[in-house]
Parts: sequence; C-alpha cells; structure tokens
Amino acid sequence: MTTPQSERRDFIREMIANDLASGNCKTPVTRFPPEPNGYLHIGHAKAICLNFGLALEYASVGARCHLRFDDTNPSKEDQEYVDSIQADIKWLGFDWGDNLYFASNIFDFFYDCAVHLINNGLAYVDEQDVETIRAQRGNLVTPGTHSPYRDRSIEENIARFTAMKNGEIPEGKAVLRAKIDMASSNMNMRDPILYRIVFAEHHNTGDKWCIYPMYDFAHPLEDAYEHITHSLCTLEFENHRPLYDWVIDNCPVPSRPRQTEFSRLNITYTVMSKRKLLQLVQEKRVSGWDDPRMPTISGMRRRGYPAAAIRNFCETVGITKFNGITDVALLEHSVRGELNANAPRRMAVLRPLKLVLTNLPANHSETVTVVNNPEKPEEGTRELTLTREVWIEQDDFMIDPPKKYFRLGVGRTVRLRGGYCVTCTGYCTDEAGNVTEVQAEIIPGTIGNNPPEGIKCKTAIHWVAVPHAVDAEVRLYDRLFSCENPDAHEEGFLAALNPDSLDIIAHAKIEPALAAAEPEFVCQFERLGYFVADRRDHAPEHPVYNRAVALKDSWAKAK
Repeated sequence: MTTPQSERRDFIREMIANDLASGNCKTPVTRFPPEPNGYLHIGHAKAICLNFGLALEYASVGARCHLRFDDTNPSKEDQEYVDSIQADIKWLGFDWGDNLYFASNIFDFFYDCAVHLINNGLAYVDEQDVETIRAQRGNLVTPGTHSPYRDRSIEENIARFTAMKNGEIPEGKAVLRAKIDMASSNMNMRDPILYRIVFAEHHNTGDKWCIYPMYDFAHPLEDAYEHITHSLCTLEFENHRPLYDWVIDNCPVPSRPRQTEFSRLNITYTVMSKRKLLQLVQEKRVSGWDDPRMPTISGMRRRGYPAAAIRNFCETVGITKFNGITDVALLEHSVRGELNANAPRRMAVLRPLKLVLTNLPANHSETVTVVNNPEKPEEGTRELTLTREVWIEQDDFMIDPPKKYFRLGVGRTVRLRGGYCVTCTGYCTDEAGNVTEVQAEIIPGTIGNNPPEGIKCKTAIHWVAVPHAVDAEVRLYDRLFSCENPDAHEEGFLAALNPDSLDIIAHAKIEPALAAAEPEFVCQFERLGYFVADRRDHAPEHPVYNRAVALKDSWAKAK
C-alpha cells in the first residue's frame, strides 16, 4: 500500500530521514488529531495518509501514529463524530492499534500546566468580556494594550482560576490568558486566551469540567504528553508555531515535540470548511454527511470511490510548503483508474427501449457467455439469458442517424454484447413521435464470430433480457458545485450549488445478479460508468445503485 521511501521523498520525509541519521530521533511518532465536531473529508485524508503512511514506512524502527481526538469544545462535539472518524480511518486502510488518545482524558494535566504558568507569573485571569479583550489586542500596525487584570498577584490569579474551575464564575465572565507580549508582531503572542468557561455536557467527561483549554494551549501539551516527535500541521498553523514553542518551553512537559507545516488540500468545485459542510447538512441541501456528493470520506465511500483510489490521489498530490488548488478531475481520474482495473463488468439499461428480435420464436431463450473483467481474465465469465425481447438504451437507436453514428438505425448492424449481431429492420412510435419499440433480426452464427462479408458491425451495445430484468433505482451523481471556487462566489457558496448534481432514474433495468449483490458491491455498468450498490438503501427487493464516476470526464462538454 505504501511506496518505498527511496521512490517518494518530500521535505517532511527528508526531515525525518535526517533526524534519524543524525540521532535526533530514534523512533518517529506522528499523530492525526481531529476535533470530533464533524465528519472527515478528503482534506483530512491527505493528513491521514501522511501521518499513518509515515508510521508504515518507518515501521522497521518502531514508528507509530496516534489517533487523538482533540475534544476540548463540548458545545460542538458528539460521540457520533468520534465513531465516524474511527470508521473512516479504518476504511482508508490504516490502524492506530493501541494508540488511541483523547484530550479529555488529560484535562488534569492541562490544568496542572495552567497552574504552573500562573505560579511562574506567566498567566493571569482576565475578567473582561471577549469583545473588550479582542479590541485591546491592537492590529498589525498598532500594539495591544495591557488588561487591567494583567498584574494581579499570583495568589489572586490562583484563587480566581480555582473559582473558574469550580463553576463559581458565569460563562463569558472570565478567561485565563498567557502573559507574553502585547506588542509582539505575531498577533498570536499578544496574551492569548488559554482557558475559557463552558457550561456544557462533554461527550466523554460529562459535567466534571466547566473550563476547557483553547486549541493553541492543548495542542502542544497533547503532543508532549504523547511523546510525539513530529507534529505535522497545515500551513495556517505556521503563525501559531511560536506560541506552540512557548507553551512547550514554559510548561512541565515530558517531551519536546517539533511542529512542521505543510500545504492543505484544496480541490476545485469543492468546499472543505466543516462549518460549510455542516450548513449543507443542517439546511438539507444534501441528504446527510455521507451524501455521495459530499467531499466527506463517508460520502465518497457511499459513492463508490475505492479507498485505494483516495490513497493514490493523496500520494499523487504530494506534500509541499505552498498552497495551491488541485483539479477535482485528478481525483476522478484516480477513481476511474482504480475501478477500470478492478471493477467487474455488468449490464444495466438506464433509459430502456424495447428491442424485439423478430426472427426468434416468442418463447426463445438461450444462454450466452460474457467476460466478467477484460482487465482480469482470471475472473472468468458469467452466463446470461438472451430472449426474443431485450432492453437497450434509448440512445442506442436513432431514426435518422448521422454518418458517424455506429449504433442502431434502420438497416444498421450492431452486436449485442456476448450475443448475436443484429440488423435493425424497423421501429414503432407513439402519437407524439417517440420511439416505443425497435425491431431487428439476428444474424445466425455470429455469437463469437464476425458477421458475413459486406455487413458492417462497428460496435457492441449492452442489453438486459426483458423477462429477467429487475427494476432498479439508479442515482447519477455529479459535482455538487457548478463553479471551480464556490468559496469565492459573489453571492456566497450556496449560490454555486449545481442544480443538476443528482438525477434519479426510478426504473432502470438490471441483470438479476445486480439485485442480489451485497451493499457496496462496485462494478462497471458496461458503456455507462462505474456504480456501487448503495450501502444504506440497496436491497434485493429494491436495488439502488449510485454512479461513482463516468467512464470518461464529460464535465467540460456538459458545461
């Protein structure tokens, strides 16, 4: 699953290799630290593949990757998210083993570190409101001003912080701040807030605590507590690194981790903000976090994206220090390549049109053999029943076909996949002129053989026998947004939603075996695309298939 280290190097891998060679590090320890306030998305997949991938690459020296839930904000977190995150990581192919951590399990450690800072004159309780504190910070050209509480005695700060912990101060009426430098050019160093009061039930600790550490305080302490060697963050945390180091330098920690930043993943036609994804869910713009149009890992799984394709995509994108944007077509290309090699072929007709083979008896039934996967001959063949009446796609017949149209028209010949070559002899229409039936004659002896000389047969079309076809619901998913950068839309990202991102076909015709398939069975519907049996809704009595990706990128033409 991983590429040998010698074949793929980036600045992070070079750093770790140098640390090992110099003796600065004997066993690399990384971590993936999600906050359980939403479902993981494709951007998180990049971080997962990096951190867990490094542990696999350096397994020979005992490397490991921790899964750590940064659960310090009880008002937004939920056990549902904890469970979904673990499921997504395992589905991607990674495992943390015994290295599962929760920030909430070391709240006592955070508290002791805060008290240590107070006792050393490096933290104080500020009882101004948050708006006032924000205003006092100044801006990039104006230094901040000191809080009137900044010079409280150590004893008074300890007493007030204890009162915060005991629930004696109302929410929003006091915070604990670091005492650093209100004139610092780095705004993060202007006496940042370390603790705030939140009266909310915590998914793990219940109501034991009513004060919670801020991320910038908890993050370095968690890393140090877990003996993380390489704390890998995205670039937006680069300006936070001085505060990270300040916390490590001034608290009684058991180890000294190092933070390094890399570029986050941005993809066209996609939003990555968990706040915006939550808004899509809450406003029912999508069916849920695992809606197949969502960029969440669970949504991509439900859409039929293979885990290997996501891993390959993340490896292709690579690790850099420079922010950029990746074309979503590259992700779709990875999915298409993985499925082309591994997905078995099946036949389904999405918009059915009846084809009658008029020179076969009414009760005709014969068995034909079709290949399961031309990319993998070892997967063998399967047998289908060919009858006098079969369903074909409406697009596979035209009354007046153009010159380069190689499918059915009167007098034209095609092959039924795995079956006979057939020549169209006529058709029927309704009062509105819509074609309701096509007639054709088989050319005997053409199963597995070319038609007689002089008969042109340039293509094969898929089909499903009418007597054996099963009705299925097929969901054709497309990109959720219709512009490359939804976040930059002048009317807001919701205005960029693609109204054609879902097309539901209620009565497609499928092979019987497709109805009996297990949920999450992935295959290619021949000539149509790659589809997956929906993991929630698919059942033998009501088959439901989702399109993962078309056979070719038709988005540019569709626009």
